[in-house]
Amino acid sequence: MYAVITTGGKQYKVSEGDAIYVEKLDADEGSKVTFDQVVMVGGDSVKVGTPFVDGASVTGTVEKQGRQKKIIIFRYKPKKGSRSKKGHRQPYTKVVIDSIKA
Repeated sequence: MYAVITTGGKQYKVSEGDAIYVEKLDADEGSKVTFDQVVMVGGDSVKVGTPFVDGASVTGTVEKQGRQKKIIIFRYKPKKGSRSKKGHRQPYTKVVIDSIKA
């Protein structure tokens, strides 16, 4: 059984036991999170929501909070002596999917 959930403006296809990296959630490590915005549930029969499946939810456990590798943003204008260098590390939450309720 699998489900397609929406969180952080993105969609993820998940099944039980999967570990996914989502945009930062306000939850402590080891706590349970529930995703109610289930777009589709698949398996023996497929249920597609309009826009979400009624009564469906996905439960997971927060495994860790972290930040991704640094990316460098470098901008410059040739022949003008104008340049700027910035770094960015996007925060994320690692969630292990426990159960899918359809």
